[in-house]
Amino acid sequence: MPRITFVEVDPEDTHLVTDTFPDATIISTPLSEADALKKCAGTEIFSGMVYSPIGETELKKLPNLKLICTRSVGFDHIDLHACTKRHITVCHVPDYGSHVIAEHVFALLLSAVRHIREADERVEHHEFDYHGLRGIALKGKTLGVIGTGKIGSCVCRIAHGFGMPILAYDIYPNTQLEQYGLRYTDLEDVLSQSDIITLHTPATPDTEHMINRETILHMKDGVILVNTARGSLIDTPAIVDALRSGKMQYALLDVLEHEKSVQEDAKLIALPNVITTPHIAFFTNESVERMYRECITSIEQFLAGKEPDHMVKPL
Repeated sequence: MPRITFVEVDPEDTHLVTDTFPDATIISTPLSEADALKKCAGTEIFSGMVYSPIGETELKKLPNLKLICTRSVGFDHIDLHACTKRHITVCHVPDYGSHVIAEHVFALLLSAVRHIREADERVEHHEFDYHGLRGIALKGKTLGVIGTGKIGSCVCRIAHGFGMPILAYDIYPNTQLEQYGLRYTDLEDVLSQSDIITLHTPATPDTEHMINRETILHMKDGVILVNTARGSLIDTPAIVDALRSGKMQYALLDVLEHEKSVQEDAKLIALPNVITTPHIAFFTNESVERMYRECITSIEQFLAGKEPDHMVKPL
């Protein structure tokens, strides 16, 4: 059996690996942390998450590597070009629970517009008084969805249930979503006509800082921005200024531009009209189990000499 290593494994999830691969090396920390890379020496099959970047530096220290399975939808933390040169197969998990991320979008939204955090703090201080906590209804508010893949599609279905008109932008429209009252239009229209904008696009060179000073100018005054996709989609200083000026009413973020050095986003995080969560939109019992299950299936297919179903096509 080739040497198999899983990193970023919480103790309670160890059995999800060892039930199938009892001899696998289990490391709780990301590959980027001290000594983790050394512990992976000799590894042929590797599985990690988004905080375990794999580039030229890591690959040189893992010369036996044949398969990388990232337990994530995104794979922008892996140097695909470098892997292709070394004939390393890369797999991902294209859908471990789109609905849980969509649910988190509305958890953030309702926390903000109904002042849940402030209300809870008030009651904890024995102040049972609703004055100053007047919220806004989601019904009738136009939701702009940028990216209508699996997660964006789930968001649209939930928004329809709330009675929200939906505008969407995607280079590959999904006409089946029109049954939920969605209307596709161009990006500028989505930005200018939406009360709430939610991002669901992958991180690519083309989408980096797609929310910037220029695009913010097209938005409504008092717009609410939600990002559960990737932090690089947003130009952080630009939204800090928009939040301070009132151009943007709230920024609701599960991802940050500088997650590895979060202090760089300190000015953003400290703003009272910002709610941040530490990349937990995916983090439910059900989705974690599915991530491991899909990853293990890819490994089993690879070991059987088959092309894994969820292989990332080489560059």
